This record gives sequence, C-alpha cells and structure tokens, in this order.
Amino acid sequence: MASNPLDTFMTWMRVEQGRSVNTLSAYQRDLDNYLVWLISQKTTIIKVSVQDLEKFLAHLRKSGRAPKSVARHFAAVRMFHRYLNQEGLRPDNPAALVDGVKVPSSLPKALAEEDVIRLLGAVTGVDSFARRDRALLEFLYATGARVGEVCNLSMGDIDMEDSLVRLFGKGAKERIVPFGRICRDALADYFDLGGRSALTPQHWKSRKDSDAVFLGVHGTRLSRQAAWGIVRKYGDIAKIKDLSPHALRHSCATHMLVHGADLRVVQELLGHASVSTTQIYTKVDIQVLNEMYRESHPRARLKS
Repeated sequence: MASNPLDTFMTWMRVEQGRSVNTLSAYQRDLDNYLVWLISQKTTIIKVSVQDLEKFLAHLRKSGRAPKSVARHFAAVRMFHRYLNQEGLRPDNPAALVDGVKVPSSLPKALAEEDVIRLLGAVTGVDSFARRDRALLEFLYATGARVGEVCNLSMGDIDMEDSLVRLFGKGAKERIVPFGRICRDALADYFDLGGRSALTPQHWKSRKDSDAVFLGVHGTRLSRQAAWGIVRKYGDIAKIKDLSPHALRHSCATHMLVHGADLRVVQELLGHASVSTTQIYTKVDIQVLNEMYRESHPRARLKS
C-alpha cells in the first residue's frame, strides 16, 4: 500500500466526516492500541478475522475497562474496517459480523433545583477568579452547553445585547442559544473591569487565547480539565458529590422539561441531531413525574 491506511482513515474522518478534534484524538488512540494488539497476534488489518476481532473484544473486557469504554473502542475499530471495505482495501468487513457491545444507561442524575441554587450560591468571592467561576457555572446551567463548547467560546460568539450565544457542537455544527438575565448579569460582571481583564497576560501566547471568553490561570484559554476542576470545586463546597459539567447540562434540560418546555426546543438547545437522543438524555426522575402529574392532571387533584 502506498499510504498508511490509518492515516488516510483519520484524514477522511476529519475532512469528509467533520469529526471534532477530541473525537479524532480518541479514534487515533483507540486504533493505535488496536494495531499494537494485531502485531502481538502476528496479524494485520488485511488478514484479521472475525475470530480475531472477538478475541480482541475479550481482551478489552479483560483489561478492566468499563463497558462504555469497550463500546467506544470497538466502535472505532468497526468504523475503521467499514472504511477499509468501502475503499477497496480489503474485500470484506469482519467487524460487521461481531456482535455489538451493550452499554448500560449511565446518564447523570439531574440535580434538584435547590441543589443548583446552592451550587451557584457557593461562589462568594468578588475577585477575578470568583467572577469567572460564577459566570462559568451560570453559563453551563443556563445554556446546557457541553464543556468543550464553553471552553472553545470566543468573545465574538456572545451577543450580550440580545442574550444569545453561538455554540459549535459536534462536527462543528453551529447553533444559536439564548441565556437568561441572571447568566447575563454574571457574564457582564466577569467582563467588567477587574474580571476577565485582570486575567489577561501582558503578552498573549496566541490569538486563539486572546479571543477566549474564559481564561485560565496563565491567561490562556480555559482547558476542559480546568473547567471540570472549577465545577468539582464548587460542587464540593455545596456538598454535591462527583459533580460534572455534564450533570449541569442534564439538569438544564430536565428542569426545562419539568417546567413545560417542548421536547423539540430542548433538542435544539442541546444540539442533538435526533430527538430520540434528547428523549433518552432528558429522562426525568419518576418522583418528579409523579409530582408533576398530581399537580397538573385535573383528575389527579380531585379528593376521593
């Protein structure tokens, strides 16, 4: 072969499929691991059989990986072999004959509204970092944005006058999302003197950093890890265990549904391609459903 099949596959994923940097990184890592395993088995991507792939799947499971990790890893292998078959690099697709990996539902439970209030009230300082952290938490809950979307925000993406933000989701798909007054006030406070300006360095490392909405300790664009750390920090202060940015996204969607938002509106807000994804993602606790039923159904309110 004139070129490396993995390199051409990754180029195809980036150019033709428009996959995000994070997705590409995960695919590269998983497929590198797969190719190393093939070498250990003295086979290649052209010779590997269905039995070999089932053996590889068993290897992943025995390695102690979580089911979700195994499923993601094998999904990369399956996509790679589909590409090889479509491009004529091998006549068949053995991965298509291997049973998929079942993953138990593991959506984070939505926070109670009083927990959200307690979390957002946990930021008590007035210094630049406190103002940034308050704006970050308010923004995550107000918009339901993914943490990567928030970290990639640039100043030109936010319209403070109309309280709108432009987010770039999976596959660089663009959507416009509104945010409320409290979030707007937190952002305005962060953008005011002594907020974001106090976090700017004398010399920017790159223009990408200078455009960033949320800045880190050294005046660089806030990383995903740092954003996670901020959310976890105030979760600990508010006594909310294992809090993540994704839990705030889930809480935003769930609370909107509980208060009567249309499912299609929530789908658009979250940037889901299919409404079925939103239906799964925004499962509402059965206790909340029971309470809403008793409060809203006319026959449920009648006394016996």
